[in-house]
Amino acid sequence: MENPIFDRLMPAPIKGGYREEDYYIWCGSCVQGEDGRYHLFASRWRKELGFGLNWLFNCEIVRASSATPEGPYQYEETVLGRRERTYFDGMNQHNPHIKYWNGTYYLYYMGTTYGGPIPGPGDGDSITSERGTEVWNNKRIGLAVSQSVFGPWRRRDTPLLEPRLGKWDCTITTNPAVAILEDGTTYMIYKSREYSGSTLQLGVAVADHPEGPFRRLTDDPILNFTDPNLHVEDPYLWHADGVFHLLMKDDFKNDCSGLTGEWGAGVYATSEDCIHWNIHPSPKAYSRTVKWDDGTQTEMCNLERPNLLFQNGKPTHLFAATGSGERAWQFDHTWNMVIPLST
Repeated sequence: MENPIFDRLMPAPIKGGYREEDYYIWCGSCVQGEDGRYHLFASRWRKELGFGLNWLFNCEIVRASSATPEGPYQYEETVLGRRERTYFDGMNQHNPHIKYWNGTYYLYYMGTTYGGPIPGPGDGDSITSERGTEVWNNKRIGLAVSQSVFGPWRRRDTPLLEPRLGKWDCTITTNPAVAILEDGTTYMIYKSREYSGSTLQLGVAVADHPEGPFRRLTDDPILNFTDPNLHVEDPYLWHADGVFHLLMKDDFKNDCSGLTGEWGAGVYATSEDCIHWNIHPSPKAYSRTVKWDDGTQTEMCNLERPNLLFQNGKPTHLFAATGSGERAWQFDHTWNMVIPLST
């Protein structure tokens, strides 16, 4: 089986994607709506707050739209924002993942809540590591459902998947990557770890319906590498031709060269059961070095949260969160970019 992404990457439209001058944009998941336009669900928070941990404290999920998949996308509305702190997602929403099945839109995401003051402009550097860890450990996967891309959205009041005490995934559930089969059977890959500072790992759960209930397919993490320096995150899952396919970020540690030889590049893998995964012999799905449609080329400091747009059952566009700056996580600005795929 050929790598279905890397050899199909086309120049990215330099004026495409979704950006806002006064906001950091992260994540990005696209679907074609009932109006024929393309709708990108993304995370954003005010730029005056700073990057730092504000994705964990001050984020909301928005919908932007465009007449074409490439964009540029324009903000339309805030889809998920704050509600009462008593809800698992009451104070923060992030990591949207939109799916459409059988006349319904399913918006999977990660939510957190917390006590204490809400960090404001200038407070980012004063968020202690203890408080950051406490809120980080509150991350849970949620779901909002609508019969229209314009809403209204019915938001669940409880998480789709809870951590399990005493297991490898006892701290959080986050980074939902979902594949809905024709009969409604829904597979979800998620991220967790055993304790603060331990290696982040991926697990898999399944449900008979996109709304759940979800049950683990295995007690163990998938892709459980023996080398502790190998690490992947930001999964994107789909099912085609009887096989599960997976994109992930190559997030290796200590200059070990990882799975692709390039930190932050995309990894491609396949599986027949969504449990046992085979890293492709040519595993690089995309590079942080981006070719633009004006003939220039840039090595981006980050390329995160890969998402694919499917049309007529085929992937046609790759979306990714990116940013400009001197190095990873030191951003001047962030946005969601799109790379068309050749047919």
